[in-house]
Amino acid sequence: MNANPYNTDLDRNAANHQPLTPLTFLERAASVFPNHTAIVHGALRRNYAEFYARSRQLASALTQHDIARGDTVSALLANTPAMLECHYGVPMCGGVLHSVNTRLDASVIAFQLDHARSKIVIVDREFMPLMQEALMLAAVTPLVIQYDDAEFTGAKMPVEAQDYEAFLSTGDPDFAWLMPEDEWDAISINYTSGTTGDPKGVVSHHRGAYLLAQGNALTTSMAKHAVYLWTLPMFHCNGWCFPWTLSAIIGTHVCLRQVRAEPIWNALADEGVTHLCGAPIVMSLMISAPATEKRAIDRTVQFFTAAAPPPEKLLAEMKTAGFDVTHLYGLTETYGPAVVNDWHRDWSDLPSAEQAALKSRQGVRYLPLEGLDVLDPETMAPVPRDGKTMGEVMFRGNVVMKGYFRNPKATQEAFEGGWFHSGDLGVRHPDGYIQLKDRSKDIIISGGENISSIEVEEALYRHPAVEITAVVAMPHDKWGETPCAFVELAAGQSVDAATLRAWCKDQLAPYKVPGKFVFMPIPRTSTGKIQKFVLREKAREIAENADGGQMASA
Repeated sequence: MNANPYNTDLDRNAANHQPLTPLTFLERAASVFPNHTAIVHGALRRNYAEFYARSRQLASALTQHDIARGDTVSALLANTPAMLECHYGVPMCGGVLHSVNTRLDASVIAFQLDHARSKIVIVDREFMPLMQEALMLAAVTPLVIQYDDAEFTGAKMPVEAQDYEAFLSTGDPDFAWLMPEDEWDAISINYTSGTTGDPKGVVSHHRGAYLLAQGNALTTSMAKHAVYLWTLPMFHCNGWCFPWTLSAIIGTHVCLRQVRAEPIWNALADEGVTHLCGAPIVMSLMISAPATEKRAIDRTVQFFTAAAPPPEKLLAEMKTAGFDVTHLYGLTETYGPAVVNDWHRDWSDLPSAEQAALKSRQGVRYLPLEGLDVLDPETMAPVPRDGKTMGEVMFRGNVVMKGYFRNPKATQEAFEGGWFHSGDLGVRHPDGYIQLKDRSKDIIISGGENISSIEVEEALYRHPAVEITAVVAMPHDKWGETPCAFVELAAGQSVDAATLRAWCKDQLAPYKVPGKFVFMPIPRTSTGKIQKFVLREKAREIAENADGGQMASA
């Protein structure tokens, strides 16, 4: 075979090839629109020149504390300006950003710090007690930096930590930040709930972050200078890459320390918000707010949601209130959303029930995702496009993770057959749109947060009265799903739901505690395997028969 003549004497060099990184988005925004408002947080207004300078200062200060290429910097922060600065400043010095879920318990955070080999942690004052508890359990001894957010009104207890602003002041605002040596270099590590064992560290690279950040703008039709409201936690898949997207379109970040109805409505009305993301619970929070807290908006606001599809009634209420809701789907391993329910104009003429059915589908691939399919995991053949035959949803492309950090076995399993195996079961409709039907990993998505059913089961198994337990997702009007625990008691033992709930609260983060306990014999196959599909149906029946769907007690 002859060599490609267009490759002869035409080599890559510094003039025609640069590694892709979303860090260049901020540099461009600051050079072209230095005075445009980049960040709004309470009374604070910060333009792109300031945002860029502070991010470079952070990178410089981190370098002075021996953070080099491949070193991990952890951030336990709310949706604040400091968290945005970390998304740029940490990788600008070659570091890898580890965004920590603020809702985790100390033992899980300790595991993550050790596994990621964290050298520096940047912690919001509100979460400092949690971090201190985690550090007592961890083997690593990172430098601790405390961020004091002016919007935090809680108690300010003295702690031994370096002040974030003082740390920043040691850095150079003109620091010559580092481009990645290779666009394949890690930009972040995020931990995902596993069905067994410890959480897995998902490693993302600069190329994928660059592509998904642009894909967000294209998929969500974000115009130049869009205004984005931070209701989605930035610790969740790096805020679905939107911290980098906004710089690409020279948009404005409107930070919210807490997701509450009144400040959301105020931001929508006062700051000209055009886009926001969140789980269905955020929609419910907004719609159910008292009339005194709601504000009129004079434009259609784009709302992007993931997790369980919103009910038809909620979609109708959101439309009436001025929101256009779009369903997204993805995983931490795909940098956040990589699938979108792209809406066809003629669908808007259909009856509301048919529209709701169409909106419940996860959809089609993002532009930067090269492959999306529903395959038979045994044969790797595509399932028929009949909307009925189930298979496993699989991804392939540049917005799929590098792999799981320090876990080659799990990485190999995830990429078996040349596709990323999501573990989610779904169907493909005749028009190519996919729809999830079950989760083979038994992950429960409650209020947008992933909960491992195995983790909850392990906590229950530690109680002496529990012989067999199985935890499944139960539909919930507010949270989308909550854990439902089915419990079979050991011989001669007795225990009530309140006792087990208190037991779980002592061992799990609050959102992981089951909202319902059901005492009954656990159905099993002839080989002893628990029949979770039977229990899921039972949980659905319980939810349907519950008063108001609020399943708060056993």
